[in-house]
Amino acid sequence: MNILARFAQDESGATAIEYGLIAALISVVIIGAVSALGGQLFSVFNNINTKLGGTAAVKGT
Repeated sequence: MNILARFAQDESGATAIEYGLIAALISVVIIGAVSALGGQLFSVFNNINTKLGGTAAVKGT
């Protein structure tokens, strides 16, 4: 019975779970930002590449 009481009071795993949730939330925000800005960034870098004398890239390859 003493083991169950100690297990119920142990909060060391809660901190790891909180850090995991924070990391997951940050990842979702980064993925959303990259998805939203991806097309615009592709156009900007493609324009720079073309002006520098390179060939235009094909989106999705």
